[in-house]
Amino acid sequence: MFGRRLRNRLAVAPMTRVSASGDGLATDRMKDYYRDFARGGFAIVITEGTYTDKDASQGYDRQPGIADRRQANSWKPVANSIADHGSLAIMQLMHAGALSQRQGADRVVAPSAVPPLGEMMPAYGGSGPYRLPSAMTTTDLAQVRKGFVAAARRARRAGFHGVEIHAANGYLLDQFITDYTNRRDDGYGGAVSARIRYPAEIVAAVRDSSPDDFVVGIRVSEAKVNDFNYRWGGKSEAETIFVALAEAGASYIHVAGEGRGFRESSTDNREPLTTMARGMTGLPVIANGGLHDPDLADDVIRNEHADLISLGRAALATPNWPRRIANGERVVPFENVMISPSASIQNTDAWFARQLAHGMHA
Repeated sequence: MFGRRLRNRLAVAPMTRVSASGDGLATDRMKDYYRDFARGGFAIVITEGTYTDKDASQGYDRQPGIADRRQANSWKPVANSIADHGSLAIMQLMHAGALSQRQGADRVVAPSAVPPLGEMMPAYGGSGPYRLPSAMTTTDLAQVRKGFVAAARRARRAGFHGVEIHAANGYLLDQFITDYTNRRDDGYGGAVSARIRYPAEIVAAVRDSSPDDFVVGIRVSEAKVNDFNYRWGGKSEAETIFVALAEAGASYIHVAGEGRGFRESSTDNREPLTTMARGMTGLPVIANGGLHDPDLADDVIRNEHADLISLGRAALATPNWPRRIANGERVVPFENVMISPSASIQNTDAWFARQLAHGMHA
């Protein structure tokens, strides 16, 4: 798959950890954090969303970036630690758009000047309502596109095997896809065929500027971090989205179930989106959402609903989940306190330390 032999069908899903240095550098603790997933047996390790430029892409304080050479160099030990343990290292590239909650941000941009639903997320250091974004100009569109291309190039030079373009969960590229956040009256707004145009252009631009063996995946979702109930407009709309991304050159499609199980991520509550994506594009598809039950995960693969499974919270609680399952050993159940009040690695470390002190987890 992707021209490489994978050890299994398991990937680590991208998880925001707000644990970088104040200027967006990957740290030694982040290197060990990602290394542990590779050492634990995951075939693919996808990083947290990493911002692509220094204008308006950053979503959170202490979010890592790949917006300049210094940030890129800080990722080299991370990429090497993943590859050295036999896993595919994929960096997720992210522009927060209207959901930026970075303190002191000069600008917040989005497809349209639409106030986001909900409020900022305390686990990522935010509070109160989101700011009203500015509608992106044609210059903004070009600059953001260039930012993704440059970020992918830096990721490759840092040692990553590929990138995953974040077009899910309510962030910028998903804001283009979503009808109520995209009210543009140019070629990027209106029908879904126009709303998917900009995300597809990003995929195509990154693909065209990368070697053939460099993986260029994309992550999509219906629901968002600030709107769990949103759904696309039926199977025809899903087909338009998936086909456009495939034609743009995506290596795979990662379908995220934001806050829901993968079977609930469906436009008609009967056929999972992952099944649709596989049938409509022929691309490898990663399923995400509520798949920590090994029997369910196995069912998804055996019945060809997806080609790979990505785990987020289950991987966080048990970084060696693949090895433990293969050996018939118990796994550590996820507890929300691991990411509360902060989703930082340090907060999770403190939880494990408390458990070990009480002899609860080995």
